[in-house]
Amino acid sequence: MTDFPERPPLYYGSYLKLDRLLSCQEMESAKLGRPAHDEMLFIVVHQAYELWFKQILFELDAVQEIFASQPVHDRDVGRASRALGRVQEILKLLVHQVDVLETMTPLDFLDFRELLYPASGFQSTQFREIETRLGLRRDDRLPFDRMAFDQRLSEADRRKLEAVECRPSLSDQVEAWLERTPFVDFGGYRFQETYRAAVSRMLGRDIAYIERNQAISEEERQTELKRLASARERFDAIFDAARHRELHARGVWRLSLRALQAALFINLYRDEPALQVPFNLLSRLMDIDETMTTWRYRHAQMVQRMIGLKLGTGGSSGHDYLKAAAERHRVFGDLFALSTFLIPRSTLPDLPDPVRRAMAFTYAAEQV
Repeated sequence: MTDFPERPPLYYGSYLKLDRLLSCQEMESAKLGRPAHDEMLFIVVHQAYELWFKQILFELDAVQEIFASQPVHDRDVGRASRALGRVQEILKLLVHQVDVLETMTPLDFLDFRELLYPASGFQSTQFREIETRLGLRRDDRLPFDRMAFDQRLSEADRRKLEAVECRPSLSDQVEAWLERTPFVDFGGYRFQETYRAAVSRMLGRDIAYIERNQAISEEERQTELKRLASARERFDAIFDAARHRELHARGVWRLSLRALQAALFINLYRDEPALQVPFNLLSRLMDIDETMTTWRYRHAQMVQRMIGLKLGTGGSSGHDYLKAAAERHRVFGDLFALSTFLIPRSTLPDLPDPVRRAMAFTYAAEQV
């Protein structure tokens, strides 16, 4: 028995509104009396994309509600991580939908492609909202044929996205949450002072190895040394407020100094009980960023396969724009960059006992 009120029996088709859902596939080619067989596949795949986008936004609602709390409740972080894991699985599914779409050949597409002008996937307001809510900023976006990304949307959709841009993104919320990580400075222990020396030694060894390696050309040597110098500059900025402000202003680091230090600390000491859930959450954000990039790249490859060097139906430069966007439209790049500064567990500075006990489960700490 349940507390639900009595009601008439529910029917499967009525519950899913199948009469409405399955009547939404109207082929433009059929309206002209020359139906193109693969237009049905094209419509179904893209409608399925929009349904999954709706679910992603629904999951982001729950995650952002959790991170909007002041403070964020520890017991809810695991729930947020699981929701992000669901988003990641949906994105993986969206990548595989490209495989289904590619069963349509370029000639099949040409049977109805000209009927789509000027509609384009670039006009998916839900996808643009997903990007924005994750944290893709307007200034980070590639110009859309020298225009802002939302110029080809309807006025109503532009206003909707502008309202989304005025609210904190998930990236903003996670940054604020990281800034409150309590263990970076705890009981007089400053992990950066001990860890910085260990990473400096590691980078120094890498530089020395490149300088004496005779198996690489001078050009390769200088390229690698320049890369390591850039890595050292970024690393130094994690522990120097003035340098961080400079690199932050240049867009080299996006996260605040405190958030960067916390994210690094969580990655390094991920095995401590109190940090396992935060590490899992940061990993899910990286998974989502990576899979979004994979989806964009697969989309670019599919477009090249389908239309070659032609313009997209929305008037974009097609493959070239999509490929460039895949490289540039990243949100959580700072988390990826931190991997540069990870060191083996065997060389990781030990945590002082008070810090280690504070990050243990209560029943374990009492046994120490």
